Amino acid sequence: MLNIKMTGMFILALALAFIAYWSGLSEAVSRWSNQEEYSHGFLIPLVTIFILWEKRHIINAAMGPPMWSGVVIIFIALGIFIVGEISALYLLIQYSFVLVLIGLSMVTVGRATKYTYVPILLLLFAIPLPYVVEVLLTAKLQLFSSWIGVQVIRLFQIPVFLEGNIIDLGVYKLQVVEACSGLRYLFPLMSLGFIAAYFYQTAFWKRAIVFLMTIPITILMNSFRIGVIGVMVDNWGISMAEGFLHDFEGWIIFMACAALLFLLVILLEKIAPSRKTLSQLFGVVEHSPENRMFSNYGKTYSYKPFIIVILILLIALASTKFVDNRVEQAPPHEDFISFPLQFTDWIGQHDRLDERVTDKLGMSDYLFVNYTGIDRSVVNLYVAYYETQRKGVSPHSPRVCIPGGGWEIADFRRDEVDGHPINRVVIKNGDQEQLVYYWFQGRGRIIANEYLNKWYLFNDAIFENRTDGALVRYVTPVSPNETLEDADARIQSLMAQTGSELKRYIAD
Repeated sequence: MLNIKMTGMFILALALAFIAYWSGLSEAVSRWSNQEEYSHGFLIPLVTIFILWEKRHIINAAMGPPMWSGVVIIFIALGIFIVGEISALYLLIQYSFVLVLIGLSMVTVGRATKYTYVPILLLLFAIPLPYVVEVLLTAKLQLFSSWIGVQVIRLFQIPVFLEGNIIDLGVYKLQVVEACSGLRYLFPLMSLGFIAAYFYQTAFWKRAIVFLMTIPITILMNSFRIGVIGVMVDNWGISMAEGFLHDFEGWIIFMACAALLFLLVILLEKIAPSRKTLSQLFGVVEHSPENRMFSNYGKTYSYKPFIIVILILLIALASTKFVDNRVEQAPPHEDFISFPLQFTDWIGQHDRLDERVTDKLGMSDYLFVNYTGIDRSVVNLYVAYYETQRKGVSPHSPRVCIPGGGWEIADFRRDEVDGHPINRVVIKNGDQEQLVYYWFQGRGRIIANEYLNKWYLFNDAIFENRTDGALVRYVTPVSPNETLEDADARIQSLMAQTGSELKRYIAD
């Protein structure tokens, strides 16, 4: 067992880690509190602590001298941490913290880390996804779950039509919103599957199947839930999709997913029996008698690894003070309220976005203007400007958001207009058709590729101390009596006349 001196050094190192990583940890807790998808995050650290406590005797028995490789891991974690702090990529900070815990385990209990690293890795399931990944995944799951849900409804001989994520039952229309994408079930069930696989005392391939099957089980059950709601709405009215019943259905689906996971284990044991009882398969490994070989190793082996770890964590703590004092150099820009409404061939009128939308998007300023041409055609110009994108807030790619509201992407390609990179998207909703141009602009660049834009954002945050930028989007309806080339010409006409003005409002 650890002596008092080693215990004190461990507590000191752990305290320094929590203080240094506070910004990243508090951001995770905030998202646990505000997003149902991650509300299970509060339980994950408790489960980790419980598992480690249950295995304390085994850990004590296997304990060995400090491992210098743990110091190396913590040093690598420090590099990731500093990059995460400078760029405000909380994901890097949070992953770095998990690495620190593994490294600290290697320095504290040595070879016994083989019993600690899996419970520590469980903490990864408490780390929220980056917003851009979350939005993309949500959009994909919305569409897939909607499609499967419609197939379930059709099994009951109910006429139904699907437009994007809008389920049209004729009298009623159901929208599969972000909250119904299935993420709120997926992440908790994946965590449960990981825990189950960890305790499942069997072959590795069985464990892998148990964990990986949580993904299709969750998606299919959530889709089934959507289908059942559609059937109930068709028979008993829209109240079936609202209120307590709607929320309670979520709990039923989650419990059903957990039950299916349990049945999967039984099936695996039928196919390839382990010749163990269920209690043996999932029982906690019996306590090993305490190994006294290293009970006094703190007196025998060097404290140098611990001392170096503490110094590294002190450097991490000092770096947070440096970053906090590093004020981002966001250049001034003109407010969009003063953006011109009249051009040679166009007259504009300001419009406003719903307050709930602006709160969700988190932009610093925005422009939303409908321009009418001399031929009465209309082009909407939308610009979302962000003074900083360090706090995980960034423009939502139209490619991700378009499928909502029943719109589908009929054609997508990257193109250039007079040397200007753009994303050209044709979207349809029934017999309605629209043409969309969009790109990302700021810090001296115009970029069409979303991922390249993220890279430059990361690079500029580190080397230029800037993350300001904007999403620019033009949208025009395509009438039945015109071609896409006519719509292209219309957008490009407005682009040519507004482009120089945009440069005044979006800083280079």
